Amino acid sequence: MNLEQTIPQIITPACHKFRDKIAFSGLGQLLTYADLDRLSDAFAVYLQKHSGLRPGDRMAVQLPNLLQYPVILFGALKAGLVIVNTNPLYTPREMEHQFNDSGAKLWVVSTLTVAAAPEVIANSCIESVIVTAPMEMGPFLKPASPAPVAADDYPAMGVPSITFSQALSLGINQIPEPVEIKPSDVAMLQYTGGTTGVSKGAMLTHRNLVANTLQVTEHCNAIFREGMEITVCPLPLYHIYAFTVHCMANLSKGSHNILIANPRDIPALVNEIKPYKITGFVGLNTLFNALLHSEEFRSVDLSSLRSTTSGGMALTSETAKAWKELTGIQISEGYGLTEASPTVVSNPPENIHPGTVGRPVPSTEVKTIDGQGNDLPIGEIGELCLRGPQVMLGYWQRPEATAEILSEEGWLRTGDMAEILPDGYVRIVDRKKDMIVVSGFNVYPNEVEDIACQFPGVQECAAIGVPDDVSGEAVKLYVVSKSGELDKDELKKFMRGLLTGYKIPKQVELIASLPKSNVGKVLRRELPRQ
Repeated sequence: MNLEQTIPQIITPACHKFRDKIAFSGLGQLLTYADLDRLSDAFAVYLQKHSGLRPGDRMAVQLPNLLQYPVILFGALKAGLVIVNTNPLYTPREMEHQFNDSGAKLWVVSTLTVAAAPEVIANSCIESVIVTAPMEMGPFLKPASPAPVAADDYPAMGVPSITFSQALSLGINQIPEPVEIKPSDVAMLQYTGGTTGVSKGAMLTHRNLVANTLQVTEHCNAIFREGMEITVCPLPLYHIYAFTVHCMANLSKGSHNILIANPRDIPALVNEIKPYKITGFVGLNTLFNALLHSEEFRSVDLSSLRSTTSGGMALTSETAKAWKELTGIQISEGYGLTEASPTVVSNPPENIHPGTVGRPVPSTEVKTIDGQGNDLPIGEIGELCLRGPQVMLGYWQRPEATAEILSEEGWLRTGDMAEILPDGYVRIVDRKKDMIVVSGFNVYPNEVEDIACQFPGVQECAAIGVPDDVSGEAVKLYVVSKSGELDKDELKKFMRGLLTGYKIPKQVELIASLPKSNVGKVLRRELPRQ
């Protein structure tokens, strides 16, 4: 396993080897490997000659699954920049925190979410903006499609702004200047709360991401046949799970990735995949469940499907059983976390053990520890720890938070309780901390509680996760009211202005008092989870 490589050194040869094959498709457009190389070169030239950015500077990318994403990603990495992946669903408050914490200078945003840009820019360190429309890649592809977005299609920014097509035009048919990039250099700041707390930027190096690419493709070799796979990508590329699978592993092997811009729109998803003989499907439990209940999806010819991979949240046995009955494919479940680029363990497709998340990928050690940090024997439940080349450098500008979960010997504490079985497979038992996972997205109680307590009438509150048939978990908020009364709908309305939708409590319950320890700490674990 050659870890002394950078991401461009992995992807550029693949673009040459598979140049005439489709790398990505979406919204009726096709991006070949040759297109990806040519257009990412053009974007890198723009960044080097016209953006004012230098190697090591941070660039925020806030896009849904559009063809522009891989072009922008690899162009920025060729120019030596650091990617700051940003969720398009974020509120201005959430964007401002991430941009200011990372020190992002350039922000790439779509016309779908650009309306909040002036407010965000006024309260952040963003110095320039690139705006792109969903179908804007058309003029640079064959056959050509819709014209690029016009400048008057988006609001005044207060900082220099340009459209994506204008940026490409400034660099098209040019070769970027060589940039010295080391495997140890940070390639991406991937924001996460870790196991709890404020959102932090995990510093993922080129070596981390290359290592996890090689680990995944070796561990699951059977589902990475060179130049042969057609894989559905319904999960957002800004999420580390989809990023590593589709923009790294699949791309390095010449696969065709079908980008799904909005996985909630099942008819549109079906229309995207129908023209192709799909061989792979990557998703999570809530999506599989939604598809299983869709007549449109059940009518799709899935006879070519060879693999289905699940991650991001627990896979229920009912969903796995129903998926196999429909497709004939046993879902392969894995486990990872942002701090590990993300894959730690996975079920190899030829030896799936249902009820487990698989065994460690190559060059990865796992162990469990007790509450005092002592190693536990095989078969005993404890906190899962791992060590391997995919483990992050640390949290961006947060040495104390890094030291809390990453030891000097390189062991990363995951915050998840697990059992390592005698055959080496791992079973995740529960979360050690109070993190809530809604449809695969992390929700941190401290953040929800902080916003709720800003609402007049809220004395104190506690957020927990409760079981939910649709999203796996949902947020429930227990509130102690100052007056004993509270307008729950008004509270939710208030919170929607400050939090992404999946963080909004699905349930709000008034309570006389919150359970607390003898030092006054709220004991969330004692609140009813129903």
